[in-house]
Amino acid sequence: MTEIPEHLLKRSKEAKAQADGVPAPSADAGASSDDDGETIPRSLLEQSQQGGAPAPAGGGVATIAPPAMAGPSGNTHRLLTVVKSGSIQDVKATPGDKVHVWPHLLAAEFTAALFITAFALVFSLFINAPLLELANHNATPNPSKAPWYFLGLQELLTMFDPMIAGVTIPGIVLVLLGFAPYIDRNPSNAPEDRKFAISIQTIHLMFWAVLVIIGSFFRGQGFNFTYPWDTGLHGIFHL
Repeated sequence: MTEIPEHLLKRSKEAKAQADGVPAPSADAGASSDDDGETIPRSLLEQSQQGGAPAPAGGGVATIAPPAMAGPSGNTHRLLTVVKSGSIQDVKATPGDKVHVWPHLLAAEFTAALFITAFALVFSLFINAPLLELANHNATPNPSKAPWYFLGLQELLTMFDPMIAGVTIPGIVLVLLGFAPYIDRNPSNAPEDRKFAISIQTIHLMFWAVLVIIGSFFRGQGFNFTYPWDTGLHGIFHL
């Protein structure tokens, strides 16, 4: 069995005594001479710190001094080689759902514009849409109706006070539509995940569509309620 050197035993005793709170024995009392063979002589330690110290005789344990030379930042490591990151890393590109505006989006929009233009041209060749006579400020047409996109407001004016029909109700609708993206923050495109946004938009469209349909087809002379099959389109639109 290898015998533990004396100086290591002394260090362990001092550490144990310090941990137990017992005063450590004096270092001078147990100090040995340079040639007692149990510890490293002081002269050999000084030579080893300077480099090239011979191994102590008599079974003593030699201590390797730290290297005297160091780099600019005190680093003693050496750089063997530089390896590029691409050669050791396996980078996999994740598929994306985005495409460039050109040519994907603009090509589709240009094709749709050509189709709508051709459809409107062919439709105008077969369907006649004559204009009415010049407006006469002395003779107001009966019924006097706003354009179709304002017929919803005109229909509301027949049901509520002008302040409610022209300001309050449209203001509430616009505020709800403006706050809808901030209330429903779900980024999903699936309809089943956007129930709130779809419900708000559906209610808005149905509410306005019903008002426009009533104002267009169910209002006759004097803007009174009537059925379209009673007066016909000529009576409704004053043709």
